[in-house]
Amino acid sequence: MADPYGFLKHSRSEPKKRPAAERLSDWNEVYLDVPAERRDAEVRTQATRCMDCGIPFCHSGSAGCPLGNLIPEWNDLVRRGDWETASDRLHATNNFPEFTGRLCPAPCEAACVLSISHDAGGPVAIKRVEQAIADVSWEQGLVPPVQSHVSSGRRVAVVGSGPAGLAAAQQLTRAGHEVTVFERDDRLGGLLRYGIPEFKMEKKVLDRRLAQLRKEGTKFVTGCEVGVDLTVEELRSQFDAVVLAVGALRGRDDTTTPGRSLEGIHLAMEHLVPANRTCEGDGPAAIDAAGKHVVIIGGGDTGADCYGTASRQGAASVLQLDQYPMPPSTRDDARSPWPTWPYILRTYPAHEEAGERKFAVAVEEFVGDEDGHVRHIQLRKVRVEKDASGRRQVVPTSEEVEVLPADLVLLAIGFEGVEHMPLLDGLGIQLTSRGTISCGSDWQTQSPGVFVCGDAHRGASLVVWAIAEGRSVANAVDRYLTGSSDLPSPVIPNMLPLAVV
Repeated sequence: MADPYGFLKHSRSEPKKRPAAERLSDWNEVYLDVPAERRDAEVRTQATRCMDCGIPFCHSGSAGCPLGNLIPEWNDLVRRGDWETASDRLHATNNFPEFTGRLCPAPCEAACVLSISHDAGGPVAIKRVEQAIADVSWEQGLVPPVQSHVSSGRRVAVVGSGPAGLAAAQQLTRAGHEVTVFERDDRLGGLLRYGIPEFKMEKKVLDRRLAQLRKEGTKFVTGCEVGVDLTVEELRSQFDAVVLAVGALRGRDDTTTPGRSLEGIHLAMEHLVPANRTCEGDGPAAIDAAGKHVVIIGGGDTGADCYGTASRQGAASVLQLDQYPMPPSTRDDARSPWPTWPYILRTYPAHEEAGERKFAVAVEEFVGDEDGHVRHIQLRKVRVEKDASGRRQVVPTSEEVEVLPADLVLLAIGFEGVEHMPLLDGLGIQLTSRGTISCGSDWQTQSPGVFVCGDAHRGASLVVWAIAEGRSVANAVDRYLTGSSDLPSPVIPNMLPLAVV
């Protein structure tokens, strides 16, 4: 049983970061690498703050963790120092806790009962405990390959090696199916490899898990675009089922602002992918922020990734712009009551290192030099409102125009959905109006025997939702191939987080 008074004895504590100057000089993860003994002691104290709350909203799929992580259980196991059992309980619901422990924004913490009142000292540091369990698991050899002793004789193709595809592949391989993961890039991992900067998750963390999947029997093919290098006819003839985990990588562009065609204006992924390739040893990036005045348009995770990347590349200045007003620093119960995801100001480690942010502003025009390269932006204060038909409009609120230097502009304004690809045409799959791939209650698309999961189905979302959908689609595929399945299925296709509408 948990200590119901733990949160009264101990305050919430975040892991310590390395000094900003040190972080900007390399690409290593931002958090301080402390001795294992000290880390374990600190995390055990944090786990002690988890109370016997009766109804743990933290692992409620609608409000907290969509994976259904048994958070109170492994918190108490960590409190007692039983890391091995804690590892078993965590891996029972999450294939890749070392990914979520580093990358997930932790809706579980927003739904923690200790988030109800500021007087409680803040939610349990669930994300910190999760990462510690994952790290201890690898350090102590608690995550050996899990190999199936029975073969189903069925073959499954997984297209895409991001978190959703990898989760589906691991579950199906462990169920006894012969699984091959196809990746069009030269390396595995999808956005985990080329979208997430090294300072957020070092790629050795990904490579370690991929090695486990290989030992379990999952096969991987890189540099293969299914639908082109492997035709749809070959795909259908060689595999009994297909899982589409192709992501939602079609970046949203800004085609209306004057000057958009100037050189030096790029979508965010055009900056992040080459930067990650540089860290992999592929040579200098074609788009580099060194010595440039960088402007990032968009206030979300991808914008923050560009922010930290540009700072490490040696940008002369970094400015991030957001059309919306600065959010409050604490939850507004009238707008986003507990246990919903709170509308608050999100400050990432990158924001503490360099540069600045501006809110309630928009670029009125990109201004270039005689060579056609962007050199300035014209900025105006704005507000976002809806017109009579409900469409979003950005309305200027001031006549004053601010001119700021800009040698490199990065558009981090979201994603429009799945990229158009020959594979979908060959399978007869049409995208929805949201740019996603629809499915039935059994995760099966309009093409028989073809299933979908992750961002390709949900649209751009969280790593924890990708893994949850990958696990769920594995259950559906297993059931499709064998008639029944014991694999877990934490979410259903139309499941959404709890929200105020």
